[in-house]
Amino acid sequence: MKITFLGATRTVTGSNFLVETNNSKFLVDCGLFQGQEKETLLNTEDFMYVPSDIDFMLLTHAHIDHSGRIPKLYKEGYRGPIYATKATVDLCSIMLPDSGYIQEAEVEWLNRKRMREGKHPVEPLYTAQDAIDSQVLFEKVYYNEEIQITPNIRVRFNDAGHMLGSSIIEVWVFENGEETKIVFTGDLGNNDIPLLREPTMIKDADILVMESTYGNKDHIRKDNKADEFLQIVSKTLEDGGNVIIPSFAVGRTQEILYEIQRSKQSSDPEFRREFEEVMDAPVYVDSPLAISATEIFLKNLDVLDEDVQKDIKDGKKPLDFPDLRFTPTVEESRQLNETANRSIIISASGMCEVGRIKHHLKHNLWRHDSTILFVGYQAIGTLGRKIVDGAKQVKIFGEEIHVNANVKYIEAFSGHADKSGLLRFIDSFKKKPKQIFLVHGEEESQLSLYDDIRGNYDIKVDIPYRGDVFDISADRCVKTGEIKSPNEYKFVRLELLERLDTLKEELEDMSLMIKDNLKKETSDIAIQELTDKIKELESKIVSIVEKQDTK
Repeated sequence: MKITFLGATRTVTGSNFLVETNNSKFLVDCGLFQGQEKETLLNTEDFMYVPSDIDFMLLTHAHIDHSGRIPKLYKEGYRGPIYATKATVDLCSIMLPDSGYIQEAEVEWLNRKRMREGKHPVEPLYTAQDAIDSQVLFEKVYYNEEIQITPNIRVRFNDAGHMLGSSIIEVWVFENGEETKIVFTGDLGNNDIPLLREPTMIKDADILVMESTYGNKDHIRKDNKADEFLQIVSKTLEDGGNVIIPSFAVGRTQEILYEIQRSKQSSDPEFRREFEEVMDAPVYVDSPLAISATEIFLKNLDVLDEDVQKDIKDGKKPLDFPDLRFTPTVEESRQLNETANRSIIISASGMCEVGRIKHHLKHNLWRHDSTILFVGYQAIGTLGRKIVDGAKQVKIFGEEIHVNANVKYIEAFSGHADKSGLLRFIDSFKKKPKQIFLVHGEEESQLSLYDDIRGNYDIKVDIPYRGDVFDISADRCVKTGEIKSPNEYKFVRLELLERLDTLKEELEDMSLMIKDNLKKETSDIAIQELTDKIKELESKIVSIVEKQDTK
């Protein structure tokens, strides 16, 4: 049996794994690449397999970095079944068409620009209709149900506790007279997500393919997380500003609503007095996708946390309260930017790359009294990551916006397990895997987790690159080759461009810093030293350009 790693390798997006047995070929996930240009370029290239040759697919969950290329797969000829939990299928029915609309809108904007430049138009990665058409492939399964997919392959989906319907998938493959068990974690959940159950602990495995998003850090405790959230929101509202929460439409939005609902319904007089501003503030959910996703949450109560189910049976509404307002139309969304004040606005996308959140950032980033509150992972290269990393100004819709707002990041709201949670998951195996592959993580995080695993367990660990191929069995795991991306030659050049963009941003930051210091008394010696260093840098850049011109 072979496994080829085709996405989420030394990065957190584009999950895609190909497993080939003696008789079958199947995929686990088929997600969009997001973030840096060298990664998003991967979405447009041909798959490293023939889609029509794939027999079936297993989908861990509905997040776009795991499901977002399914319509492209369908468009290019795949017609096999896609096995996923009922909640995942329900969510994909709204998330994939939404992604298709985004693909169409982005290409429409790009083609207007290309036409002005005299270039031919390009097609979207896929359309909303392609996404709708691909829904016929989905087959609903249920947690803890063992399914015999072929005579030699059976699977079981277990609750991963990451988002509604998310799964850890156990796969048993019988070939050459022996059975090998592979476990794909998908995205492992954070243990204290209030709406969801904790991740299922798996008893045994031969091979473990495990995410590593937060492999190098631990989240703060649940109680501290809620308190920090309320303190940030309360202070901003007290100052007269807005709290803008870039939130993933599915998962984080519902968790934030649940936290606010619990706060607003508190009967403790001291609590209500301390957070009076929060009690009275309107809360806007400005994302059509988030609104639809919230409805799907309420249609899948059987997979929610037991305490939440009990509250619902007792007549409580965990995702509803009097001050909650939905803005489904574009007109209502625009009006928010003109009228909202001392408000909480939750809007997608969570990484600020697309959607209505960019309009809210444009209208609030420059305000000293507002807060941009991040509650989810920000991939390298995204607008959200730039803001979190301290950018002094960012470009939104072609306009330079100064970042004057308070920028806060509560990592504990992440739906991903932290380092301790990942190690606890490994520890829970009664029969430990012989081999672990670390995927879905940035390199720094993966190397840290690699050291921790090697230091605590007698388990072989690999961090595969995209295209790496491994031969695996119950007692053997060997790298046997690699598949090169057809765009590999472009990546080096794109990386160079990204470094130049970073240098440009740093020079702009330096320019702003010097302008701010013009009014301050600075010694002539310090200014001369800085001038000399800039001249030296300028000389080096000119030298590099001249060398390139002669090649």
